[in-house]
Amino acid sequence: MGEPVSEMCDHLIKAVNVMMDAESSQIYRLEALKFCEEFKEKCPFCVPCGLQLADKAQTAVVRHFGLQILEHVIKFRWNNMPQQEKVQLKNCAMGLLSSGTYPILEEESHIKDVLARIIVEMIKREWPQHWPDMLKEMEALTSVGEAQTELVMMILLRLAEDVITFQTLPAQRRRDIQQTLTQNMESIFSFLLTILQLHVDEYRKLAKAHCRVGVAALSTLAGYIDWVALAHLTNDNCRLLEMLCLLLSETELQLEAAECLLIAISRKGKLDDRKPLMVLFDDVAMHYILSAAQPVVERHYIFLKRLCQVLCSLGSQLWFFFNFLICSDNLFYSELKYAFPHQFLRSSTQITWGTLFRHEILSKDPVIIQMMIKYFRATMTNLVKTGFPSRNDSPSCEYSRHDFDSDEDFNSFFNSFRAQQGEAVRNACRVVPLEGFQIAAEWLQYQISTPIDIGTTGSKMAEGLCSILSPSAVQWDAMTFFTESVVGQLFKNVEVEKLPVDQGIELLQAVLNYNTQDPLILSCVLTNLSSLFPFVTHRPHFLPQVLYKLFASITFEVVEESKAPRTRAVKNVRRHACSSIIKIHVSPSSRLLIQHCPCFDILYNQVKKLFSNEALLTQMEKCALIEALVLISNQFKDYTKQKAFLEELMATVAARWTSDEMRVLLEPALFLAFLGADQLMAEGTDHTTGINRSRLSFCVYTILGVVKRARWPADLEEAKAGGFVAGYTPSGAPIYRNPCTPQVLALLPNLLALIRTHNNLFLPENMCRLSETFSRAYEVIEVERKVVLGLTQPVLDIYDSPVYKTHLERMQGFFCTLYDNCYHILGNAGLSLHQDFYTIEGLAEQIVGSALISLDNQLVLSCPQEYYDSLLCPLLGPLFAYMLQVRAHTSLLAPDEACEENQVTQEMLEEQLVRLVTREVLDLLSKSRLWDKGREWDVGSCYPAATGRLLPCREIFSLSDSYSVQVVGGNLLPEAVTWFYASVLKGLQMHGQHEVCNSALTQLALIIYDNLRPRYMELRSVMTQIPSINLEALDQYDQRLLEPSSAQKVGEKKRKDQFKKLIAGTVGKDLGQQFKKEVHIRNLPSLFKKPKLEKRDIVEPSETGSLAALFSPTQDNI
Repeated sequence: MGEPVSEMCDHLIKAVNVMMDAESSQIYRLEALKFCEEFKEKCPFCVPCGLQLADKAQTAVVRHFGLQILEHVIKFRWNNMPQQEKVQLKNCAMGLLSSGTYPILEEESHIKDVLARIIVEMIKREWPQHWPDMLKEMEALTSVGEAQTELVMMILLRLAEDVITFQTLPAQRRRDIQQTLTQNMESIFSFLLTILQLHVDEYRKLAKAHCRVGVAALSTLAGYIDWVALAHLTNDNCRLLEMLCLLLSETELQLEAAECLLIAISRKGKLDDRKPLMVLFDDVAMHYILSAAQPVVERHYIFLKRLCQVLCSLGSQLWFFFNFLICSDNLFYSELKYAFPHQFLRSSTQITWGTLFRHEILSKDPVIIQMMIKYFRATMTNLVKTGFPSRNDSPSCEYSRHDFDSDEDFNSFFNSFRAQQGEAVRNACRVVPLEGFQIAAEWLQYQISTPIDIGTTGSKMAEGLCSILSPSAVQWDAMTFFTESVVGQLFKNVEVEKLPVDQGIELLQAVLNYNTQDPLILSCVLTNLSSLFPFVTHRPHFLPQVLYKLFASITFEVVEESKAPRTRAVKNVRRHACSSIIKIHVSPSSRLLIQHCPCFDILYNQVKKLFSNEALLTQMEKCALIEALVLISNQFKDYTKQKAFLEELMATVAARWTSDEMRVLLEPALFLAFLGADQLMAEGTDHTTGINRSRLSFCVYTILGVVKRARWPADLEEAKAGGFVAGYTPSGAPIYRNPCTPQVLALLPNLLALIRTHNNLFLPENMCRLSETFSRAYEVIEVERKVVLGLTQPVLDIYDSPVYKTHLERMQGFFCTLYDNCYHILGNAGLSLHQDFYTIEGLAEQIVGSALISLDNQLVLSCPQEYYDSLLCPLLGPLFAYMLQVRAHTSLLAPDEACEENQVTQEMLEEQLVRLVTREVLDLLSKSRLWDKGREWDVGSCYPAATGRLLPCREIFSLSDSYSVQVVGGNLLPEAVTWFYASVLKGLQMHGQHEVCNSALTQLALIIYDNLRPRYMELRSVMTQIPSINLEALDQYDQRLLEPSSAQKVGEKKRKDQFKKLIAGTVGKDLGQQFKKEVHIRNLPSLFKKPKLEKRDIVEPSETGSLAALFSPTQDNI
């Protein structure tokens, strides 16, 4: 055999070299790969070839391939090998371990890894039954040298990973090996700690090879610490924990030691078992942990992350042992002191701080209260948004480059980090609200008195203004966030008599007197103004000053009378001011505006003044002011007065909306001409029909604002006194009337006409009416496109540049906003107008004729049950039918391999949109009460509602979307049972390889089958079509369902497992798993099988006599 083996080895060496040579052509490389794979599958002398190729004389690449051959033989041929060959292969493998490798610092890591895999594969098949001395042989190998010791550590680690972590063995083999490991764990741990101690001592003598063994030993310990009994971690007076703490000071070993310590501290279990872990709160142990935090280098930075996690895990243990609080002072002090200049490390402690401040008992401790004050001070630095990886304006920038790939990643992280800090600050303020307010007041006063510093990155739009990264901008932003978090808790947790009203008013006055033309700073000023507004309830005479400040900001401009588009920063200031006015009117203190008539007059007159100039405000800003007026009118508490006010407010809109000019809403051609969408437009020229779009938007915005905000008093007595109660339902519930009902109902016909015309614009005959300029006017706007595709928005310098829009972008934005607002009006109409809306004659037909393919969630969710049949049934059926058409159309679109990138993006966008719409529909179904349990539906008389609900369900299972799959459920119609059950099984075939989908679909299939099988014999025919189903097991399962009284009772878990086995043949495999060669590991005779006790009669005579004989009077010795 020697000559054929040598010849074959020569061919294999050439093939391996061809595969690994970068200069080889693809054809030669594929031929070489094919030759090697066929050799492993068919050649009868793989073992001698593998051993020869694995010789140290070969190159590392060839040795690795030789060892791969041996691994392949063990994995796929072991079961058919004679016992003698197995023993020979095992001895050869052990020989490779002892003498087949180079010294530890010279050997390649991939050679060590494959050697460890070979031994572990044999262990998985033969230990402990056929290889009882394996652990002793491993221990003996460690006396050969450092390389062998490292290999033994790798073998033990991989064995634990395969058996415990990844569980890549059959259940019986895994159980045998795990129980044997558990039985020998005390000796294994003693062995590992001895190896670690020995080689660490040698490493301290500057022996580099021993350092490598120490790292391997710690990695192996990490693989065991997670699952062994806690007693092993604390044996010998916590020797393991002591060693790990000492190793934190060893530069080359500290990272692995910290990971082991983290795993040990994070263990769950009984409190008594975990009590020994509290030794880590001892001053000596804490000294070693804290002293390990030294100046940062790259590797040490990773270690610091682990060390921070260790401290946080210690804090988690503290919740369970808060009696040890006195000795934990060092921990909290250290975490606060642990303020290295990198944001990621700071964020690591936030959950711990938040949990501490939230704890009912610990948060009241004097030590923790002192830490809260220190935490407030530390947060003043941590909230400042610095450290972008692309910049060098902060010490944390260098560390951010280790943690984040881009500024977008850092920005996303920082937003989360800031939210965590805000939560911790709010929790702390529940305990020390006045101290937190004092710090916030000092910070606010400091920022107001400090000159603005634009730094080196000033704004591009005007000289002397801040950019988003300017020092003053980030400081103001951080202070504003802190103040908002603190003041919000102040009014919730401090009694009215103890509120610092004088100091709050002083701050409010300072904010009102502060003037700036910098939009970023002004935006922060407005936020502080909103935060401090609750103090106005105690000093109402400041209310006019607040309103004047806000109205001045609504018309804010950096450069007056400039024709250039506004920057995002300026737009944000104006929108911020509008939102602040709405926020004031929504707050409980809004009653002040009615109680102080001059304030209401100021507000109303200012709004009318602003509305007199059409170009002064955008439509969104006008809508916000209208909403504010409607909100304040809710405080009239008088139906007649509020109705008259709303009529006056909407007079202009009502006149325009019902005028002859709006007949263009009835015809698509006239509508497009009215908007100018059929005209060619050159960039840089004014669009003469822009005023038409503006006025149309204003009308829709106004209707939406009134419908959304106009309400009756929440208190029933106030509503009755004000004339808002029109009657009572048979059950005694009041029927309210909304003062905006007459105005809105008069405008509703044209609104439905607009929706109908808007939907008709997508018909081919109307699409061709668009001019070349606006041919893409109906496409998704760029901002929403990025949101749908999950693309990040740029975060730097986006506030500085004017927002120039093309004619097409303006038209796209108009159509998008108009469409959304129309449906929001319909959705809010039901909630606002109640029976006055639902009782409109022919409402369902009107909506179906106009808004067929889109419904607002709110319309369905707010619909009273008595209007289900008249309104919802006729609406939902066509909606579901349309959804089914969309899914069918999408599934028929075959991907073109040669398509361009933008076409691929468009297909991705369309698929994602369908997925999002499907989620919305399913979410609507799951939240609505339309499908209440017990309600029966007649398919013939109510096809749209009953059948319509099922139409999308089958297609849901073909979506690669676990959320949509999990939502489906509920009552099913009799004739749909078989079809729907088959659809669920098809969903398992498509998605069964995903654990989340598999669990949800299996549970749904179980519910359907268990509940409907007794009534529908057809379900059995579906089950019999499952590949490889066990018909006998199916019969037994059916018998338990059909005859529960006669069948043996089975536990819930066992019943689920039986059903899961029945439908296992439907579960599909991922493409990457379909052609994978299966590895079969045979079970060996179990070592731990419990012997069955022989059943015998308790009174049956035996060798020792019967039970009756024991109580015989003749037994004197009893």
